[in-house]
Amino acid sequence: MAEAETIERLQAMFPGLGISQFRDQTRVLVPVGELYHVLQTLKELLGFDFLVDITCVDYLQYRGARDRFGMVYLLANAETAERITVRCFVNDPDPVVPSVVPLWEGANWLEREVWDLFGIRFRGHPDLRRIVLPEAFTAHPLRKDYPLQGRGERHNFPVIRRGEA
Repeated sequence: MAEAETIERLQAMFPGLGISQFRDQTRVLVPVGELYHVLQTLKELLGFDFLVDITCVDYLQYRGARDRFGMVYLLANAETAERITVRCFVNDPDPVVPSVVPLWEGANWLEREVWDLFGIRFRGHPDLRRIVLPEAFTAHPLRKDYPLQGRGERHNFPVIRRGEA
């Protein structure tokens, strides 16, 4: 759980944040326009020096959801063992968030994975291209509107046989 002092300092610097705690887990809801500055503050001023993960949730058919995609940033403070979850929401037709590669170099591949599987663009990313699927794949298969049987995207992939790879 993030210490009360961390939460107080964060609220003082960014008064409009939504902060909640449940079962010793602290979650911060950030408007996408303030996302980079909040993450930068958490790293540079509040000691959250370790980016644990970046992922996304598609709320397309989630009852009561007002936004399509929820970006999730999991951070840790290596010195105090504090953890915090930072969330923001983006919507179609152009879901875009700022890249945090300037803050954590390890975000490079995490952001590429989210782009590849969900189609969220990261403004300012140094090399935003597919990391899991081939470049010829045109969809984002972890979106809720992607059909379980696919759309036939693999019809033009080259066949690789044992011994050729």
